[in-house]
Amino acid sequence: MSRLSDIPLSVLDLAPITSGSDATTALRNSRELAQQAERLGYHRYWFAEHHNMPGIASSAPAVLIGHIADATSTIRVGSGGVMLPNHAPLVVAEQFGMLEALHPGRIDLGIGRAPGTDQKTARALRRTEAGLSAENFPQELTDLIKYFEGTADLNAVPAAGNKPPIWLLGSSGYSAQAAGLLGLPFAFAHHFSAQNTLPALELYRRNFRPSEVLSEPYAMVCASVIVADTDEHARWIAGPGALSFVRLRQGRPGPLETPQEAADYPYTEIDELVIEDRMSSQIIGSPSTVRAGLGELLESTAADELMVTTIVHGHDDRLRSFELLSEIAERTPSLGRSAAHT
Repeated sequence: MSRLSDIPLSVLDLAPITSGSDATTALRNSRELAQQAERLGYHRYWFAEHHNMPGIASSAPAVLIGHIADATSTIRVGSGGVMLPNHAPLVVAEQFGMLEALHPGRIDLGIGRAPGTDQKTARALRRTEAGLSAENFPQELTDLIKYFEGTADLNAVPAAGNKPPIWLLGSSGYSAQAAGLLGLPFAFAHHFSAQNTLPALELYRRNFRPSEVLSEPYAMVCASVIVADTDEHARWIAGPGALSFVRLRQGRPGPLETPQEAADYPYTEIDELVIEDRMSSQIIGSPSTVRAGLGELLESTAADELMVTTIVHGHDDRLRSFELLSEIAERTPSLGRSAAHT
């Protein structure tokens, strides 16, 4: 069984924009959190790609990765992930080859096949009505890898010779199988697809073929975690994330509201059921509560690495959550084994 104190612990950041604030503040907060994560011994700091979301500032991961890599010195920085169908493989290769050249040995390229947005925005990104189903993903991934290996029919400068570790991300079985067959590390989005976590990990491990990258499977699980000094306060600051999910389902995404605004919202019975289902897979509470919850997650998944995302309104609450989590994990910069593929 994997133990939290024995495995790498990492961060997924969406750069949340909160009510009464703006994107500039959200990005500044992300930089501060990344610097704290580095001091506390976290292994990676990844940004998710989302578009047309008023409450999320991480629309351009490559730009953010460069900024955070400049603001830190040891923590790995990467994408969780780049949604490949939104971008020409050549552009992704150039961007991440440049990031790797600028920050050797510190960049991760996590790749996803979903649009990370609605279909209207996907069409605006891709400038075409075709290809919105991600059916071309296998060929696009192959093209991307060829650019890094220098075997394509044109040069993606400076990608050749500057290939960061490539991860496949997923919330279902498709990417799990692909990652296994290609011998790549796999990151699963437990934080929004918990019902598929165990089946996807089983598919990944069953289909795994050794490669130049990995001799055995390497799976990371991303969970939604909020740690506070008490269970009561943790549940209180978790309220805005629940409301944000309700608004997203209603087609009305917006900035992350305050805990009081979340508490005052007139939820319907359907809303309550949606929240109950959503929150059931999140790990929220005091250090002892979260320690137990994470122990159960690691026991069931046998994850090689744990990534955590924490969506709360207060920046100080987010900083405190990751500080408490590092204490739960007994994390210091000298502890935790390095990932096999880095």
